[in-house]
Amino acid sequence: MAKLALINKQKRREKLVAKYEKKHDANKAKMSRNATPDERMEAMKKLAKLPRNASRTRLHNRCSVTGRSRGFMGFFGLCRQQVRTLASEGKLPGVRKSSW
Repeated sequence: MAKLALINKQKRREKLVAKYEKKHDANKAKMSRNATPDERMEAMKKLAKLPRNASRTRLHNRCSVTGRSRGFMGFFGLCRQQVRTLASEGKLPGVRKSSW
C-alpha cells in the first residue's frame, strides 16, 4: 500500500488541474505559431504564474486498490500485482492464466 500522503497529494494535484484547466488551455492556444512574439511572451508569462501542480504532466497514474504508482496497467486501472491476484481469484471477467 502506498503512503497515504502520496495518494492525497495526487488527489490535490487532480483538483488543481481541473481548476486551472481552462486558463492553461487558453494560454497554450495563444502561444500558437501565428501569434506575434509579444503575444506569445505574454501568454508564457501568464502560464508561468499558474501553480506548477496545475499542469497535467505532473499527474501520475495510480492503482485504485493500493495506490501504487509503478507497474500500472491502464486497461484495468490496477497495478500488476493486483491484476495478478484478482485474475487468479477469478474476479476479473475474461482474464485467465495462459497455458499452451
